[in-house]
Amino acid sequence: MNKFGFSLSPSSAINLDQVDRTFFNKLTEVEPDALRCMACGSCSATCTAAGYTGMSVRKVLLNLQRGRNEEVRKMLSACMLCGKCTMVCPRGINTRSIILNISKLW
Repeated sequence: MNKFGFSLSPSSAINLDQVDRTFFNKLTEVEPDALRCMACGSCSATCTAAGYTGMSVRKVLLNLQRGRNEEVRKMLSACMLCGKCTMVCPRGINTRSIILNISKLW
């Protein structure tokens, strides 16, 4: 067999029918703005912590929707609650409130 200098990585596909979304559903009951996020990345672009820690409100919401709660906990520990993400959100989502409500629900 020929070696072409690359290898296949395991699939990262997520079966959304098997994901436990109970935590995300609890969040949307308290903070319905979480459903309005269009994952544009404006929050990530302005986040002070993102360049050093990988913190991103966009990734937090996507990981909650995918049932990856442990990754969310790690990211939220890096958030400084500065509010820059709230100021640049094109949909006017209070991302700071979402982060605080996630912390309260845990």
